[in-house]
Amino acid sequence: MTRQYGRPSGRTSAGNRGRPRSRGAGGGDASALAALLDRLDGSGYPAYHDLHGDWKFPHFTLSVRRVQADPYAPPSRVEVRVSAEAAGLPAELWRTPAAARATSSHLLRRFASALGGSAQAGSPSEAAFSGRGRSQHAGLEGAGSRRSTRRTGPFAVDAGGPEILDRSAGRIVDGELTLRMALALPAHGRRIDGVTARRALIETLPAAVDAVRGARADLATARRFVASVEDSVALRELLPDLGLVAFVADGAILPRRSGVDDEPMPGALPFRAPESMTVRVRLPHRGEVTGLGVPEGVTVVVGGGYHGKSTLLRALERGVYDHAPGDGRELVVTRADAVKIRAEDGRAVTRVDVSAFLSHLPQGTATDDFSTADASGSTSQAASIVEALEAGSRALLIDEDTAATNIMIRDARMRALVAAEHEPLTPFVDVVRSLSREHRVSTVVVTGGSGDYLAVADRVIMMESYQPHEVTERARLLGGERTAAADRRFPPVRARIVRADSVVAATGTGRRRVRARGRDAVLLGEEEIDVRAVEQLVDQAQLVGVGLAMAALTTGGRLDGDRPMRAALDVLAAEIADRGFPALADDFAGDLAVPRMLEVAAALNRLRTLRVAGFVAD
Repeated sequence: MTRQYGRPSGRTSAGNRGRPRSRGAGGGDASALAALLDRLDGSGYPAYHDLHGDWKFPHFTLSVRRVQADPYAPPSRVEVRVSAEAAGLPAELWRTPAAARATSSHLLRRFASALGGSAQAGSPSEAAFSGRGRSQHAGLEGAGSRRSTRRTGPFAVDAGGPEILDRSAGRIVDGELTLRMALALPAHGRRIDGVTARRALIETLPAAVDAVRGARADLATARRFVASVEDSVALRELLPDLGLVAFVADGAILPRRSGVDDEPMPGALPFRAPESMTVRVRLPHRGEVTGLGVPEGVTVVVGGGYHGKSTLLRALERGVYDHAPGDGRELVVTRADAVKIRAEDGRAVTRVDVSAFLSHLPQGTATDDFSTADASGSTSQAASIVEALEAGSRALLIDEDTAATNIMIRDARMRALVAAEHEPLTPFVDVVRSLSREHRVSTVVVTGGSGDYLAVADRVIMMESYQPHEVTERARLLGGERTAAADRRFPPVRARIVRADSVVAATGTGRRRVRARGRDAVLLGEEEIDVRAVEQLVDQAQLVGVGLAMAALTTGGRLDGDRPMRAALDVLAAEIADRGFPALADDFAGDLAVPRMLEVAAALNRLRTLRVAGFVAD
């Protein structure tokens, strides 16, 4: 039977109804694609499957990788490949991983803007190996830290927010540029709107590709992106040699416009380090830069309400990532292994040694091998600390506003009233010195309601009107002498061996589905992992990356029954460093951002099907 397509007028012909779907056309050149769209106009929506394949344009190749089944299904997935010669990008813009990541970020933002200011809608909020869901778009330099979810056309690009992450949506390898996007193929009801599709693919898309080629790519801005990222990467690498946990450059803008808008606050006072804590560094592009050096050890941040304590800590949380020019936090840089810790009522804990914080429970429950399906605030925070250390963190960030009070402090009057033998909780203040001294784990604690940490602090910073002042000596006089309890020893961290089949139980043994629900949850198959308390997950695409990383751990012998969790994560991290995001899923067509292994571990620890085979010596 000869296939008959609808009329180019866009009107539906009754004769088209019920005809069998044709096989994919297999591709051709731009003229062939235009002709195909003309023929498809008015046909039943399944005929769009004929678009599947490669289409050669004068300066790029368009690959239609997945075609949606109907107008209401998740968008189709398409990819643009621009050869090194056609892309015309100077080698200094992609010769290093940092430069390639920075230039890709710039080009993604420019590409999204050229497509009509479309918001990301590719896959992070509902992504699978087939590439489902939605994400967000950020603007260009200067306005690049604001996120948007609006759509003005059929295309959607995962351009991200202020953090410059390694994204599947944009990649440069040996000068060749690859851009991925979602495409909501247009329709009139359930009939193909070939006229609109032709305009999008034959006119709008080539114009957007031209906007990211050669001189039109705004190479001056690309170079600013590269300089910003290379400087922050170099600074992060300097921190251990400088004995620092973090660095906040003079002139940085820390306050954000609002809790849901990451743009810098208009009129915010630039950050200025106190002279006693000023550190000078020399960076590849900016040269000498001064700023606040947050030293290793125990740093306590104090101050009145609304004076910037939590704002400083949030900037340090995000300092594990590089930021786009104009964000204000380009040179707010934190060690790559820093983890924000908070209380999290109701989370699952699976065989974690929390004996550093809990002992002699009334029910006789063992605390060196502790599990619960419904942790309290204090227990969840204790578990999160141990889990972060097990995953490799050597820098903890804690804000009393989101912490459990009884795991943070117990003042002298409460110690006198409740005898030690009747109190199973050991507060963090009692072990924070041991963590620093014996385990080389640094802590930054924000507190405004308790002075107990003044006695154990190496440095005390007071925030006043968003400006830091060092008050260490004054704080020591007020804090008094440390008690014997404040030098309690923190035991060695025990490494766990995760059973791979417990992760497979969530992802399924067949076609494993990985999805993300906003920035709140990762879904593996039917299992939902609540990651709202994992505050350093900053992007929906990262959650997809976390889910894919968890699935990848179950393949290739990474979780082999003998290898502890951290070792398995290290193996995967090395593969990602070598191959980039394809190490997570070669056949993944959707949008993902490569996560830190620390967040992968955090999600794994919150998986309710997780099973632990046993412990090994750390």
